[in-house]
Amino acid sequence: MAESRDQTGAERRPNPNEKLVKVFDSEQESEALVVKGLLDSAGIDSDLTSASIVQDSFPGLGGMIILVRAEDAETARQIIAEYRRNPGEDDDETAEIEISEEPPQKS
Repeated sequence: MAESRDQTGAERRPNPNEKLVKVFDSEQESEALVVKGLLDSAGIDSDLTSASIVQDSFPGLGGMIILVRAEDAETARQIIAEYRRNPGEDDDETAEIEISEEPPQKS
């Protein structure tokens, strides 16, 4: 996991012995990247890992797994659940453009 800052602003070093918890998995890498972006924007450090390692033992399984620190797991799951209930509701970055067949009038 990337280094992050704690509430005092000091850099928090990753602990190699910290417990990571799986909060999301998907067959689609693009979907996993969207979820990772949601967690990143909420300030939750996450690790995106390929599950394709198990292909040798369990053919047909694979995809992507997102892991977070144990203390962030519940919040991460809530963010993911909220996004699934209201996908794209807050994402209103598109604009409608009126297209006219007539050329603009000259003054």
